[in-house]
Amino acid sequence: MSPGVALPQGSWLAPDWDAPARVRALSTLRLGGCSTGAYASFNLAQHVGDEPGHVRDNRTLLRAAAGLPAEPLWLEQVHGIVVAVHADAAVDAGAPPPRADAAVAFVPGRVCVVMTADCLPVVFADRAGTRVGVAHAGWRGLVGGVLEATVSALQAPPAELVAWLGPAIGPQAFEVGSEVRDAFVARDAANAASFTRNAAGRYQADLYQLARQALARSGVVAVTGGGHCTHGEPEKFFSFRRDGGRTGRMATLAWLAPDDAIGSAPAAAAGCGDSARGAC
Repeated sequence: MSPGVALPQGSWLAPDWDAPARVRALSTLRLGGCSTGAYASFNLAQHVGDEPGHVRDNRTLLRAAAGLPAEPLWLEQVHGIVVAVHADAAVDAGAPPPRADAAVAFVPGRVCVVMTADCLPVVFADRAGTRVGVAHAGWRGLVGGVLEATVSALQAPPAELVAWLGPAIGPQAFEVGSEVRDAFVARDAANAASFTRNAAGRYQADLYQLARQALARSGVVAVTGGGHCTHGEPEKFFSFRRDGGRTGRMATLAWLAPDDAIGSAPAAAAGCGDSARGAC
């Protein structure tokens, strides 16, 4: 399991991986935010029906509590394989987010992010600490090749990359039809081992195993994580399937720390209502 952080404002998991000190990454939990009801409480998605002011406050809390060096490059995720390159010095809050399901950065201070609530977030870094990436890997992205596309976009020898599998729906909860299994097996016959036929004649799919196989095919062998089930841990995670589609989103982020921030602790977080919006 990954080490966790739980604060009055914000909570997250940190990867259990062998990455350099300047590489920073985390995957948020659902605790420690401002949202209420189905989105309680650390929802970071603007598109799910939550009160917009709560989401703004939660994003402000995240930036302060985690010591982010800049606003993350939020994406419009479409279950595809496009990888955004985060090269701009600052994110334009008024600009439409890139339509992509992964992002990479090669410069300190650029924060990459994906959001999930059952799909698998994957974080990448190279052993030299010169590049990071994140990918949103649901079954459609996995079978389409989003992890392979992210590895390619990182422009580093795959053997020099490390990867961490963040929290996703586990195989005991992820039931799919034969068409999903067939799509994976058509891509690689070895993927059949990641599906177990159940009593209903459908299949339990193992996203973690499918991701490891995709990474291995790409030459990435240093892979950790994968010990959670978002569906089965409601006290920690949002889950689209468990909650009938009306739920929040966790965020998984990665960035390279600026030289003057290596080794420094996150700044104190503002509480709900301490941002420009006012009280939650």
